[in-house]
Amino acid sequence: MSVLPAAAAAAYQSVAGLGSGAAAASSTAASGTGGFGDFLNQALKDSVGTMKAGEQMATAQAAGQANIVDVVNAVNSAELTLDTVVAVRDKVVQAYQSIMNMPI
Repeated sequence: MSVLPAAAAAAYQSVAGLGSGAAAASSTAASGTGGFGDFLNQALKDSVGTMKAGEQMATAQAAGQANIVDVVNAVNSAELTLDTVVAVRDKVVQAYQSIMNMPI
């Protein structure tokens, strides 16, 4: 499976634009009535937020406005988040392929 950079960037932008419903999603999560889709949506928003924080800290360090320890922690957190997202994506693709290979 190959992912085009333009498609990945478009997906990143579309998810980044979902921040307006964060209060509704957090109230649903607090009440415990949200479904699995709501959980995944919130987890994806949190992932995007972590990645943005890492990017902002790296930019601030390049401008000489951030502490190096904070930058390393933010970038490390973003890297861990990206690794987790990629692992989950790989498992979803593997499950999909397993279902498609099942005999009818």
